[in-house]
Amino acid sequence: QVQLVESGGGVVQAGGSLRLSCAASGRTLSTYAAGWFRQAPGKEREFVATINWSGGDTYLRDSVKGRFTISRDNAKNTVYLQMNSLLSEDTAVYYCAAQRYGLGSIYSRDYAYWGQGTQVTVSS
Repeated sequence: QVQLVESGGGVVQAGGSLRLSCAASGRTLSTYAAGWFRQAPGKEREFVATINWSGGDTYLRDSVKGRFTISRDNAKNTVYLQMNSLLSEDTAVYYCAAQRYGLGSIYSRDYAYWGQGTQVTVSS
């Protein structure tokens, strides 16, 4: 099994940037598609971005397109979420997820492995 640990969250002013990292251990991440999801207080978990095993195919939710970028470095067993031009509505706990042999998905049910989450707070 693969274990995932997110880092890079914090408090940032609106318009600022953060880069989240998702480090994998236990297995090489190169055979897994990955995704980022987020959950704001009182709301359901929602899809943010996904990337296939090679990094050649990505997809993001409409509200973050042009502001967020998902990428991966398989040599470092790490997936990243670069977040620019942050808005107050981006405030949430962000979770990394992995899907073995998958192509990526916008649905949380398609991911078997999850990290513990990292808090992102955007102050206006």
